[in-house]
Amino acid sequence: MSDIMLNLNMDGPRQGQRKPEGNSKHKRFVRKRHFLERKGLLNEKQNTNYHDKQRNCKKPWYGQRDKKDHSHSGAVFPKFVNSHHESSSHPSSSMQGHHNCASKHNKESSVPSSSTSRGESTSSVQRLTPELRNAHKYVAIDCEMVGTGPKGHCSELARCSIVTYDGDVIYDKFIQPVNPVTDFRTRWSGIRRQDLRDATPFKQAQRDILKILSGKVVVGHAIHNDLKVLHYSHPTCLIRDTSRIPILNQKAGLPKDSPASLKKLTKLLFNKDIQMGKKGHSSVEDAKATMELYRLVELEYERTLASKSGHKK
Repeated sequence: MSDIMLNLNMDGPRQGQRKPEGNSKHKRFVRKRHFLERKGLLNEKQNTNYHDKQRNCKKPWYGQRDKKDHSHSGAVFPKFVNSHHESSSHPSSSMQGHHNCASKHNKESSVPSSSTSRGESTSSVQRLTPELRNAHKYVAIDCEMVGTGPKGHCSELARCSIVTYDGDVIYDKFIQPVNPVTDFRTRWSGIRRQDLRDATPFKQAQRDILKILSGKVVVGHAIHNDLKVLHYSHPTCLIRDTSRIPILNQKAGLPKDSPASLKKLTKLLFNKDIQMGKKGHSSVEDAKATMELYRLVELEYERTLASKSGHKK
C-alpha cells in the first residue's frame, strides 16, 4: 500500500479567508442578554425558552382561543356579570339569579330565593305577582275613628298606624278631625280628649299617609272603612283585605264566605288575644295582627289571584 500523507496547516487561516464568527456572535448575544436581565428590561414572555415558543406556535387556533379564555377565568368581575353568565347556561339558574337580586332588597320575603334547589319546579314562583317579590312594597294600615256631628254618627279619622311587612311601625299619629268631636268612642277607638289636644291636622296627616301608601300593596282588615275616613281610593289590585280572604277562614275553621273579625281570626289562628279591656283598640296592635294574618296565607292567596287574572286575560 502506498503511504498516506497528511498535510496539516497549523498556521491559522489563509489571507482572504473569513474567520468563523458563530462563537463570537453567540457570546455577544449572551453578554447583551445578561446585561438586559440585570437592568430588568426583559419581560417574562421574552425570557421563555425558544422551544416552548415554537411548541405554542404549533398549537391549533382553537387551542389558543381556549387558553385565552381560561386566562380570564380568574379575573374579578362585578357580581351582576357573573350571574348573567350563569343564567345563560341553565333555565333554572336564570330564575335563581332573578330571585338573588330580589333577596338583597327583601331579605324577609317569603318567596323562594337562591337557596331553592335546581330540581325544584319554578312554575309556582313564576305565578307569583311582582309585588310578592318585593316585601318593602307591603304595608298594613289601621285607623281609629271618633264621632262627629249630631250624636256622633259621622266617623272621622283620629289615629292612623302603618306598619311594614315585618311589623315595624313607620307611621303612628293622633289626628285632629275637621269637625268638632261629639263622641270619642273610647271603648272601641281608645281615643281620649287629651290625645287630640296637639294632634296633627287632618289635611297634613292625609298628605303624609297617602305618600306612604302610594304604589304600595296595602293590607287591612275591612280596609274600606280606613280608606273612607282618609277620603282616598287605592287601586283595587293593590289592596289585600284580610276580612275577605277565604283561605284564612278555612284555616280558622270558619265559613269561607262570612267575614270574621280581626280579634276572632287572631285568636283562632295564633292563639293571641287583642282588643282586650275597656281602654279601647290599639291601631298599632291591629295593624301588626293584620299583617301577620296576611303573611300566613300570602303564597296561597297570591297564587289564587294570579290564576284568576290569568283566566281573565
